[in-house]
Parts: sequence; structure tokens; C-alpha cells
Amino acid sequence: MLKIVKISLVVAATLGVSASAQADVTEALANICTIVEADDKGELRKKMRAVESDYRLKLKDYYSGVSCGGNSLIRTALLSNAVEAGSLLVKKMPKSDLSAPEADGKTLQAWVAENGLQDNPIAAVLNDRL
Repeated sequence: MLKIVKISLVVAATLGVSASAQADVTEALANICTIVEADDKGELRKKMRAVESDYRLKLKDYYSGVSCGGNSLIRTALLSNAVEAGSLLVKKMPKSDLSAPEADGKTLQAWVAENGLQDNPIAAVLNDRL
């Protein structure tokens, strides 16, 4: 009986730490959309490094979980014409993730074509990566 209580306490403590770590990551990424929209490449790089060092998460780990007004980070950069930040995001994402469908089922290339953003410099960087 004592073992069960100890195991239960350990599991409860672990779950509590996990939940607070999730909340901390959310707080750490809270203004990333604003940074991308402002095309602040230095601040974006700093934010990405901080999340990686503090939580051991790379961009691909949290990219799909971040939504900026219903758009992904790269889509937000395209819409905001944030060339520096968008190019950095495209270069930091694995090629397989760039060609995978996003939350709405469309790939980045299909979305770019659908919205007439083929002339955007970020679209050129995206096409070069793929």
C-alpha cells in the first residue's frame, strides 16, 4: 500500500511539472507572432534560441502549435511581407515539414499559389528549399 502511495505522488508531481512546463513554453512563445509580423529577424532568432535552450524545443517541435490569427508563422510572414523573418523560418524548418500539409490541409506552396503570393521573396526561398 505504501508503494502505491509513493508511486502516485511521483506521478502526480511529474504531471504537475509537465503542465507547468507547457504553460511556460506558451508564455515564452506568446509574442512570436508580433515578432514575425514586425520582421525582426534578430529578435526572432533570440526567441528561438531561448526556447531551444530553456525547453529543448526546435522550431519544428512547436511550429504547428503556434497560430497567428489562424495562420502559421510562415504564412504570417508572407502576408506581412516580413522577408527577413520569413526567410529565417523557411531555412530553419526541415524540408519534409515545409512540404507537408498544414492545419487546413494545404501545403505552403499550394497556399502561396492560391493567394497569389508567388512574387514574394519568401516564396522564392521556399521554392529553393523544396
